[in-house]
Amino acid sequence: MVTGTGVVAGVAYAPVNRVQPRPQLPSGGTIAESEQDQAVNAFADAVVAVQNVLLDKAEHVTGHAREVLNATAQLVADRGLTRAVKKLIKHGDSAEWAVVQATDNLVAQFDRLGGLYAERTTDLRDIRDRLVAELRGEPEPGVPRPKSPVVLFAEDLAPADTAGLDPELTVGLVTEAGGKTSHTAIIARQLGIPCIVGTGVALREIKNDTTVLVDGAAGTVVANPDPEQAMAAVAESNAYFNRVREWRGPGRTSDDYAVQLLANVGDGNAAGKAAAGESEGIGLFRTELAFLSASEEPSVAEQAEIYRSVLEPYAGRGGRTHVVIRTLDAGSDKPLAFANFDAEANPALGVRGLRLAADNPGLLIHQLDAIAEARKGIDVDVWVMAPMVATVGEARSFAAKCRDRGLWPGVMVEVPAVALKAEQVLAEVEFFSIGTNDLTQYTMASDRLSSKLVDLNDPWQPAVLSLIQMAGHAGIKRHKPVGVCGEAAADPLLACVLAGLGITSLSMAATALPAVGVQLGDVTIEQCRQAAEAAVQAPYAVAAKARATALLKK
Repeated sequence: MVTGTGVVAGVAYAPVNRVQPRPQLPSGGTIAESEQDQAVNAFADAVVAVQNVLLDKAEHVTGHAREVLNATAQLVADRGLTRAVKKLIKHGDSAEWAVVQATDNLVAQFDRLGGLYAERTTDLRDIRDRLVAELRGEPEPGVPRPKSPVVLFAEDLAPADTAGLDPELTVGLVTEAGGKTSHTAIIARQLGIPCIVGTGVALREIKNDTTVLVDGAAGTVVANPDPEQAMAAVAESNAYFNRVREWRGPGRTSDDYAVQLLANVGDGNAAGKAAAGESEGIGLFRTELAFLSASEEPSVAEQAEIYRSVLEPYAGRGGRTHVVIRTLDAGSDKPLAFANFDAEANPALGVRGLRLAADNPGLLIHQLDAIAEARKGIDVDVWVMAPMVATVGEARSFAAKCRDRGLWPGVMVEVPAVALKAEQVLAEVEFFSIGTNDLTQYTMASDRLSSKLVDLNDPWQPAVLSLIQMAGHAGIKRHKPVGVCGEAAADPLLACVLAGLGITSLSMAATALPAVGVQLGDVTIEQCRQAAEAAVQAPYAVAAKARATALLKK
């Protein structure tokens, strides 16, 4: 049996289909001076072709998948990469060899920087392979489309590969690398595919076409299981997921304690789909996605149109619905073409989120003006929150700007300092939203993208839960809502613990809402509180989950 980190629950039983090797890359290659212009043009054509393929794929998906594909398409045409390739061609290297050298140099730089920069190395390698294949006239590299259901095995998957998966044919997903907040995990959760990450090289012991049983909740892969037992496990899983499919909101415990279940979205299309489902509103609208392909800052009117497209699907519910809009979350690790970001040695701790407003106040002011304009005439409560807040003063300043425009202000709890000073910070704003992904990596000093630190970078860590408890108790004391919008909210058992810690709303990918709703409906709020206290008092993450599970399943 091979074990890893289960990130999407569910059981799959099917043959293994391994991702085929990427293109054989050149290790050299020169061209004559007379061929250089032709090579530059061929490279330019390849960039356009690869970018168009990715953008076309983005048009057929929503949410995080679209976000990933659009971001990868933008990176294909990165000016620094383009300059480096053209320079190498002008020095006599072939277009293919120039692409390999230029991208590998960028990968090495990003690896040295670590942190969120390292997230882009998989993107860069994928772009390299796609450009080389296009220059050669070879088929697009990546995940082949199977003709019958398979469990996909891979060392790692490029974000663009994961975003294009068909859940009808890829019934399970297992990778050697990755963590709970990797692109693979997030998109698998959006697609509802049982998924395990971080198995390490042990996965290579299971050969292609071997029939396997994948348990996404337990994080286990069993090769050649007993067919009857495997089918029974699948049947039990299917029965559970039938309950999930039939679940209808709102979110409540078995004793009728309300926990709002909200959706995370990145555009109006995703908001429309979430509104058509069981979401009670939006707990996180990532506004930076509207800026990704923009070469210059969109006008207030252009931004307002985008924001309005997210609000409109929730109109007509009598004003009982709220949409939480997060202001721009960008920085040197998530750059925008129209904003100048200085390179930083540690961008995860650098100038990002609300800190951008210090040197570029217009970005925040224009965004707040656009949000105020977008909400006019729509019977939806609009809440606005700032990312990367660290002090009471920052919260006070942001809240004042929001209130000047009639907006309901809040802040994200990502920096441990805010949780530690929760009562004072919450006195300045109207709500908290806890970003568990960043809160965990900052609390545990563990890069959330590192597969080697998966055990530390776990929201079940008692220290993380203690900080969430501080924020939740501040909300109870001040009678203000405290939500969670990180990936932790999508874990059904952890969702119950969060409710027990005082969390009033949980926001996640819309596809994850029913499973959380089913689990909440199986327990009382008192069970949630007992499980929460047991988890906080546990010595480490595994024990926290085990103790909470025992109380929630009894």
